[in-house]
Amino acid sequence: MTTAALMFFMRQLARLPLPVLRALGAGVGRLLYALARKRRHIAHVNLRLCYPDWSEARLQDVARRSFVLFSQALLDRAWLWHAPPAVVRRRLRITGATEDLTRPGAVVMFAPHFYGMDAGGSAVMDQIERPACTIYSTQSSAAVDAWMRAGRLRFGQATLLSRQDGLKPIVRALREGQMLYLLPDMDLGPQESIFVPFFGIPTATVPSLPRFAKLGGARVVPVVTRLTPDGYEVRVHPAWQDYPGNDVAADTARMNAELQAWIDTMPEQYYWVHKRFKTRPEGEPSVY
Repeated sequence: MTTAALMFFMRQLARLPLPVLRALGAGVGRLLYALARKRRHIAHVNLRLCYPDWSEARLQDVARRSFVLFSQALLDRAWLWHAPPAVVRRRLRITGATEDLTRPGAVVMFAPHFYGMDAGGSAVMDQIERPACTIYSTQSSAAVDAWMRAGRLRFGQATLLSRQDGLKPIVRALREGQMLYLLPDMDLGPQESIFVPFFGIPTATVPSLPRFAKLGGARVVPVVTRLTPDGYEVRVHPAWQDYPGNDVAADTARMNAELQAWIDTMPEQYYWVHKRFKTRPEGEPSVY
């Protein structure tokens, strides 16, 4: 499918009632679970490592639902990026400690890789009245890149900072008072990560959350997004106290521990199709 055809298709999907679009996403997700053997294997390995006490039936059920939610969230970008603003706002609900986003001072939002992460970003950019930015990886296709940038810049006073431009623009944005929507719970390889526990497993984790918070003089406010039948709930958790400290490893371990607690409440909504445990300590074999 060409980029032009993809964009046309997504614009047409944006017109559908949400229950119809979600039913379509559920069908796509079940099909992907059946056919995408490599990604299914990755999700199964991740879940077995994190939930070793689960039965095989429960593990497969959660993995299958995870593929469904992944596909639904992917198709939801149609209305996030193309539906009338009033429709988008009706489907995005922000709850919790929003005052920790609006009071003076720099903010790093810890936004984990739940499937609603794009919707959470759109909601914050649109409904919280202050400048915000996020880190963006340039796409190989110029047309796709322009389309994705337009979708993510649709609402509010948003700025996309290229990952390729390094640290300085991010720190500058924080010191200027912008909010940073940060998704640091990924394995980006041994050069950018440190090993800290995640579900009791030494896991390569990018320590950008405490580092950006310290360099930008920012408080850390978790923003966790849940896909719901009528859209998304974007939950703003209270700012973490005494964070960051003086130990980057301990601060990064706390990030993983807090994330684990949220995953436990909705394991099917986490991004299990990513090789979260790809980088292993020296001498350990691949888990995949």
